[in-house]
Amino acid sequence: MSRQVTVFQVDAFTRQLFAGNPAGVVLGAEVLTDAEMQAVARELNNTDTAFVLPGDGSDHDLRLRFFSPHTESGFVGHATVAAHVARLAAGVGTPGTVRQKTTTGLYEVEVAGGDTPVVSVSYQAPQLLAPIGERERSMLLDALGLSSVALDARCPLTVARRTSTRLLIGLREPEALAALHPDPEALKRLSAHLGADAYFAFVRDAHGPGTTAARLFCPHFGRLEDPVSGNAHGMLGAYLVAHGLLPVRAGRASFRGRQGDSLGRPGELEVEIEGESGHPRRVRINGTARIVYQATLTL
Repeated sequence: MSRQVTVFQVDAFTRQLFAGNPAGVVLGAEVLTDAEMQAVARELNNTDTAFVLPGDGSDHDLRLRFFSPHTESGFVGHATVAAHVARLAAGVGTPGTVRQKTTTGLYEVEVAGGDTPVVSVSYQAPQLLAPIGERERSMLLDALGLSSVALDARCPLTVARRTSTRLLIGLREPEALAALHPDPEALKRLSAHLGADAYFAFVRDAHGPGTTAARLFCPHFGRLEDPVSGNAHGMLGAYLVAHGLLPVRAGRASFRGRQGDSLGRPGELEVEIEGESGHPRRVRINGTARIVYQATLTL
């Protein structure tokens, strides 16, 4: 017996077609086996594809599973935003609060409708590890082709850990960020040594106060650079508050992150952090997405 699923191609963290971070979304994925989900993700060949399934308990409304072309992931920020925008477009989602279950736990998602829907994903702040040592710092600079003077002296080189890990690298100038040409093989070797899945380089106040510019290098996942990462920006928000680099007022801080210019896929998102200066508690990433196309896949 044949089965059908609805497939969307979605550009996340942008209002423009062919910008931001592309993601696949598959609605009605409960008819697929695990092997078929992996095969569909490989065929769509996005960095990640979100598969939307019904809930299987009273504590959540739906389930999301995320597959890259090669493996399953626990949580993917841009694909989460893409999935909820696709549900709105298909008429199976409505504005409001959605309790989302993934293999890494439960997430509260706020969906605002309209011509430009906004999806907000809230979760506990990541763990920030101790700054890396001088030997590791030297190896990292060599792999990135950087001199130490390019680093932002107020930003310790630190690994953030949640469902995955990112090494956060503060740079002084946007020009240094744009000029980065890292050695992918050297970064791969460093990943195991540092316990970092990827490397998130950023510049504070790059486009004015309360803004950042960033690039994410992830050869460990089979690609040198990722266009726009919600997960990494959430880690950055917690990091900035933890180190007193982002003002906290009435228990909240926020900034606007930009990424993807180096790949010709510019995108933006807003990050909000709850807590006190030095002690982030929760992170919220807010972004929109643009539907590229919708199709029906028959198996």
